[in-house]
Amino acid sequence: LNEFLLLGFADTRELQLLHFLIFLGIYLAALLGNGLIITAIACDHRLHTPMYFFLLNLSLLDLGSISTTVPKSMANSLWDTRAISYAGCAAQVFLFVFSLTGEFSLLTVMAYDRFIAICRPLHYGTLMGSRACVKMAAAVWASGFLYAVLHTANTFSISLCQGNVVEQFFCEIPQILKLSCSDAYLREVGVSVVTTCLVFGCFIFIVVSYVQIFTAVLRIPSEQGRHKAFSMCLPHLAVVSLFVSTAMFAYLKPPSLSSPALDLVVAVLYSVVPPAVNPLIYSMRNKELKEALKK
Repeated sequence: LNEFLLLGFADTRELQLLHFLIFLGIYLAALLGNGLIITAIACDHRLHTPMYFFLLNLSLLDLGSISTTVPKSMANSLWDTRAISYAGCAAQVFLFVFSLTGEFSLLTVMAYDRFIAICRPLHYGTLMGSRACVKMAAAVWASGFLYAVLHTANTFSISLCQGNVVEQFFCEIPQILKLSCSDAYLREVGVSVVTTCLVFGCFIFIVVSYVQIFTAVLRIPSEQGRHKAFSMCLPHLAVVSLFVSTAMFAYLKPPSLSSPALDLVVAVLYSVVPPAVNPLIYSMRNKELKEALKK
């Protein structure tokens, strides 16, 4: 195969241009929001804390995620084409898996950071020192890279004998596997099972952390203290909920619910919407970040 054909959003020229403009608006919003957060955290020394350091990394991964899928889809609609090269498709799979894996790993680390800040405040400076934060961030990026290499190598070493039409607006692994020969996808299924177990482990860690966090917050005697603790945790919890719910529905929904239109909507929900919405969620109730952005 020299190229794949991606799913087009529409057949008529007017709807193609409408899709281009909608995706352009979402993409510019994601660039602006995440770019402002990165700039504010990098330039304001008061935000040089573990929480904002991890938020900066999250914004970088969000930019990587949305930049992997949306620009190519926009270009295809603008130029009225569906083609993507074989190398371009492999690059999309690698970068998308890298961004998603890194983002979920980072959300797990951020849950640990909130747990230490609220449940072990006296040990926060020791456990979340600058060296420890850099090591955690490096582990996040390394895990994303390793998983991306593993999935990309497995996916593109499989024999594809069902044509070259990918029923999605970007190169998504489940859609590529539908093009494989009958038994050739078993290796990728094995890798996916291992990934699911690790993702489930991270999810359980986040849930257990938040159970302990909310237990500790409810014991705080002052209402102002409880409000401050909740304002630290709720944005992260909202981002985790958005990420996990959309991704789980995309990959774990029963085959009976699957249809090209639904798969397309779900893919937009988990790959395009979170990177654009995350900056808004984090800045909505964060006074320090708002002040830094105003500066």
